[in-house]
Amino acid sequence: MNEMKPLAAVLSELLRQLGLDKTAEGWRAVADWPAIAGSRIAGRTRAVSFRDGALTVEVEGSAWMHELGFLKPELVRNLNRHLGADVVRDVRFRPAGTQRKDVGARPEDRGTHPKDGSGGNLR
Repeated sequence: MNEMKPLAAVLSELLRQLGLDKTAEGWRAVADWPAIAGSRIAGRTRAVSFRDGALTVEVEGSAWMHELGFLKPELVRNLNRHLGADVVRDVRFRPAGTQRKDVGARPEDRGTHPKDGSGGNLR
């Protein structure tokens, strides 16, 4: 007779089998960015995506982008510590309000934040 398993366990195993477990954890970094980065940094930034080990963060102003460049190794360490695994290999900063053209995305989906769908910039 088959034993019932919690849905979370089934989904976790399925993601692992499909090779998507690290991607799912990376998106958790997007959602948890404010807690990981701290209020000072989170007030001027917004994590917007995760792909191939890189977290993309929009930054308000070039001075902040410059400063965060120096903090990148520490941010990567804090992200991976928070996630409990070496999931994030890089943090890429881009100016707020800019967006890359998402190949294959519907026009109405471009620029939306996966958590709240706002698509707004930091200003």
